[in-house]
Amino acid sequence: MTIDCPSDCAHLLTARRYEVENRKPLASGDIVFPDVEVDVDLIRRNQTALSGIGLKILKSALENPALRDPEVLAALGALAETFRTLESGIIFERPPDAPLPRALYGELANFIEELRKMEAQQAGFSPLKNSEIFRMIVFLLRVGRRESNGRPRSRAFLDFLRAQFPSEAAAQLETPRIIMP
Repeated sequence: MTIDCPSDCAHLLTARRYEVENRKPLASGDIVFPDVEVDVDLIRRNQTALSGIGLKILKSALENPALRDPEVLAALGALAETFRTLESGIIFERPPDAPLPRALYGELANFIEELRKMEAQQAGFSPLKNSEIFRMIVFLLRVGRRESNGRPRSRAFLDFLRAQFPSEAAAQLETPRIIMP
């Protein structure tokens, strides 16, 4: 029997706490894009863009409750592959086949394109390079793999993102308080 617990369920929180306390270190084969080095300075410099991507993922999850960690990780993985090929000068997109990750992939790609356009219009800002975007997505993908428990219906990574942006997530989740008969 499968139970779809809300993110604030006491049993779910206890289980996640137990998993974090007993987490085994990732094996070298489990690290995505092991040949890619993500610089901490890159993350600090582009914190706004990285936060925007995280918030876009949360917004998509709010609009589509069926979106879970595996779909988010699939979309991020495909997006990372796209930017890896763009970094080498080749334009090759391969969005995920499943509908949910494909939709998220498209939303994230559009968001990144809009972000680049906004930065190009502002004086004094250098637009994000494909290599920087690739490394930021790899960073998010690694964090997602670490925070997710690997189960098909897991929302641990999404809940981790909600914890990083509590005021934005709470503002989006607020429902109308008028009860209609």
